[in-house]
Amino acid sequence: MTTPRRLPTIAAYDMPAEGDWPASRANWALDPARCALLVHDMQAYFLDAFPAQGSPREPLIANVAVLVTACRKAGIPVVYTAQNGEQDPRDRGLQGDLWGPGMRAVPEHETVDPAVAPAPGDHVLVKHRYSAFQRSNLATLLRARGRDQLLVCGVYAHIGCQATAFEAFQRDIHPFLIADAVADFSRDWHDAALRIVADCSGVVLPTAQVLETIK
Repeated sequence: MTTPRRLPTIAAYDMPAEGDWPASRANWALDPARCALLVHDMQAYFLDAFPAQGSPREPLIANVAVLVTACRKAGIPVVYTAQNGEQDPRDRGLQGDLWGPGMRAVPEHETVDPAVAPAPGDHVLVKHRYSAFQRSNLATLLRARGRDQLLVCGVYAHIGCQATAFEAFQRDIHPFLIADAVADFSRDWHDAALRIVADCSGVVLPTAQVLETIK
């Protein structure tokens, strides 16, 4: 029987800078009138795997915070995913085989980081699987608001963020992965996620370019 993995203790690493990832195959232009921002799993349980100070945690939180503020100001919908603690194994499904029981139902695990916490008017979806679209109304929420582009930020880049970008693409929603507003188990995993999304499912952009477009 395979022993389920737990979250690793993540070593510090520098955020990628523009030029550290390949050009995206897609040439979609980000449009503030068409996009929504997805803040993916920015909960204490996931963030506490990173060192408390330094990179990538501090720039991740800072960049997500400025994106959230800018999107709210521009009238762009802001959507959060957040897992519930102590999930019934029948609901957790195969994730339990790989990652064990997951977080407990306590604030120290479930709370979204205060610097990027949801505000009135934002939308919070309960997260069930890697992709934010699975077992949620994300697709309906976007369609009802006339949004067919999705900005993706948060953790972890090569798991939920990448899975969400792939599913958005398969639903004909343009995904934009924000390179320095995601973080991962290591710089290698982070870079791999950027390369894969740039190659076959979305556009990879830095925070500064997104802010310049939506201001």
